[in-house]
Amino acid sequence: MVIRTITCHHAYNHGAMLQAYALVKYLISQGNDVSVIDYRPCYMPGYKVDFDRVPKKYDYLGLRQLYRCLKRPYRQLEQSRHDSFELFFNKYIPVTSTIYYSIDDLRKNPPDADLYIAGSDQIWNTIFNNGNDPAFYLSFGCPKRRVSYAASFATSELKEGTQTFVQDQLKNFDSISVREQSGLEILDELGYHGIVVVDPIFLLDANQWDELISHEITQGDDYILAYDFELRNGPIGSISKRLAALMDCKIYSVSPFKHRYVDKSFATCTPDIFVSLIKNARCVVSNSFHGTAFSMLYGRNFFVVNRKDGLNIRMKDLLSRYNLNDRLVSLDVSDESLIKNVDYNSVCRSLKSDVDFSKSFLTQQLELAK
Repeated sequence: MVIRTITCHHAYNHGAMLQAYALVKYLISQGNDVSVIDYRPCYMPGYKVDFDRVPKKYDYLGLRQLYRCLKRPYRQLEQSRHDSFELFFNKYIPVTSTIYYSIDDLRKNPPDADLYIAGSDQIWNTIFNNGNDPAFYLSFGCPKRRVSYAASFATSELKEGTQTFVQDQLKNFDSISVREQSGLEILDELGYHGIVVVDPIFLLDANQWDELISHEITQGDDYILAYDFELRNGPIGSISKRLAALMDCKIYSVSPFKHRYVDKSFATCTPDIFVSLIKNARCVVSNSFHGTAFSMLYGRNFFVVNRKDGLNIRMKDLLSRYNLNDRLVSLDVSDESLIKNVDYNSVCRSLKSDVDFSKSFLTQQLELAK
């Protein structure tokens, strides 16, 4: 079976790249010819950082050189992150030989396949450009079957003015699966039926993820892992510091920039090191869906803090599904709650059932595409 997937695979974000890897890895393990459609629209990250581009307004009175000096540490950090993600991408993400830069490119020269799969992650988030791009709704090519796998709208409702577009684009699909319960509700409002499946990272078990980890640089260390997308020190920093004091351990960070409250930053680490950092942490404090998902996969204690950008429904749906609502905390969380361990007995049973169901869904789609 020839399968081509499309997702936000080339973003410099650990979760985005790892979920793309996981879906392809699982489908290949089932004996299929699988690769990701190498779709790189101009609005997506994933391009080489050009450090010589400086705003023209600074190109006078000697301020250009000053600007470059002040920005040098940030540029160096961005370049190191770029290099780390490119290293992982080139080694682990099989992509089509053709790079596509627009929906027109895809329509003129579509990838040949029996089955197209759209997903996972925030491909249908209408706040962003990708949620308004026909490419992520498989509006191209002539496969035998088009399906979505764990696609996410990422919000509880579509952006105003996009409902008609999304409703029309969903006609392309023979079967729709989403990642969150809130996604089912959106589908229902648009007149479509769907099912909920697990994020692709759960299709691989802990042992399979261990195979990806080339070396565990923190093995034996005692640390809290903070994964914070917000520039200024906020609730994640405060909660991490309280946890570190309660557990008598250090704070490590896998955030995309360096925070002052951490003892050690892994801002430029590769996605496989990201997995290792979660696996070996005493506790993970994040506002990240995949930070939470990998914590669950490895049976780690974790806490989730709401994001200021409002993209919280993804984590809330995940926690609610496995009766983990008490892991969503705010600054007023008690010390007693912070030292409480996750009861993974019931979580693992429910998660295994959902993983089995999700794999059955994919098997069914493969059969229908023959």
